[in-house]
Amino acid sequence: MTRRVKGTVAGIIVLGIAGAGIAWYLLRGSDAAADFRTAVVKRGDLLVSISATGTVEPEEVIDVGAQIAGQIVSFGKDAAGRTVDYGSVVEEGMVLAKIDDSLYSADAAQAEAQVQSGRATLQRAEADLGQLRAKLHQAERDWQRAQKIGPSEALAEASFDAYKSAYESAVANLAVGQAAILQARASLAQAEALLRRAQRNLSYTTIKSPVKGVIIDRRVNIGQTVVASLNAPSLFLIAKDLKRMQVWVAVNEADIGKIHPGQPVSFTVDAFPGEIFRGEVGKVRLNASMTQNVVTYTVEVITDNSSGRLLPYLTANVQFELNRLTDVLLVPNAALRFRPAAELVLPEFRDALASAAEGKARPPEGPRTAPGPGVGGGASGGRSSLWLPAGEYVRPLAVKAGLSDGTMTEITGENLSEGLGVVTGVQLQAGSKADTSNPFTPSFSRGGSSAGAGRPR
Repeated sequence: MTRRVKGTVAGIIVLGIAGAGIAWYLLRGSDAAADFRTAVVKRGDLLVSISATGTVEPEEVIDVGAQIAGQIVSFGKDAAGRTVDYGSVVEEGMVLAKIDDSLYSADAAQAEAQVQSGRATLQRAEADLGQLRAKLHQAERDWQRAQKIGPSEALAEASFDAYKSAYESAVANLAVGQAAILQARASLAQAEALLRRAQRNLSYTTIKSPVKGVIIDRRVNIGQTVVASLNAPSLFLIAKDLKRMQVWVAVNEADIGKIHPGQPVSFTVDAFPGEIFRGEVGKVRLNASMTQNVVTYTVEVITDNSSGRLLPYLTANVQFELNRLTDVLLVPNAALRFRPAAELVLPEFRDALASAAEGKARPPEGPRTAPGPGVGGGASGGRSSLWLPAGEYVRPLAVKAGLSDGTMTEITGENLSEGLGVVTGVQLQAGSKADTSNPFTPSFSRGGSSAGAGRPR
């Protein structure tokens, strides 16, 4: 036999051995068994809640503005003697800032001068009135004597008429003097009003704190010009009491009916991971807002911040507590959703399963009310089935599903105990046909989301 023939024969033998190995590998996969993914029934507490996101806000915030226009020339001192800034503690009436008062001081001085002028005018009018009264008195006496004598040889008719005219003129002049006094008093009152206005504007150049609190925002700098027009410019934001905070939470309209004042609330903030804060619902605001056709209501949650750890405007992840159960049996929702293929069910239960598939009977494993994946599920009260591993098969266990938090569900029923293993899914062993199949080929399940692996009957 030549060397070439020997090489060909050796190659054929190698290919035959490789083919046999591949065939053995594929045939071995056809008999692979399925492994059941399991979980155990646990006893614990269950919290049914509504999740939402909100913002930590001070309970009462005062926006301090300026009522006049001008340039900021200086800041005041806080309770510690430092220049007013972010986080400064201030008392009521404490100076926060000063605005340039040059123009307002001049206006006040001008108004003061006008008041002094008005007072002088009033005094002169009062003096003139006294003089006019004296003249009237003299004219009245002359006129009375002329009336007694009358027009005669002792009193010429012209003189008689002159006394009469003088008396009437004196009466009229007295009335003019009295009117001048009224006018002087009115002018004085107007000047005093202008003075009070000028003095008030002058006082507005000193910005004082209206309350005791903490400055959480300073919105101006020295040298900046504030302009007061239709809206007063905001200079400082003061939180009256940071020991009591609120969380403003946007709640979807579908869940707002479950929220009520006094309802317990728990929330977390990213600034303190793992720490849970407590509060309660204060009020539900009725002015709903719509964003992209989604209607939400703002709910105020009141919380105690005596520790001072909560800072304004932190983002809060809020849980509104709807119901809380303690010391109950719980299973993962996946265990209630699992529905095995017929080949995996213990033979004595297959007829009931087939009848249920044809609509003749209720399936032993089919829950009437399966808990959904959403948070905040209520009491279902539905009859459900758990599947227990039985060697290479599974068998059903009838239970009643209760409240769910979206991950775990309360269950009740006979033959239930803590630590009981239940099936949540099926996973093929390594080396099965499923392992060698194309990962991009779609798979079709006969029993549900977890029944992708069948067992030969």
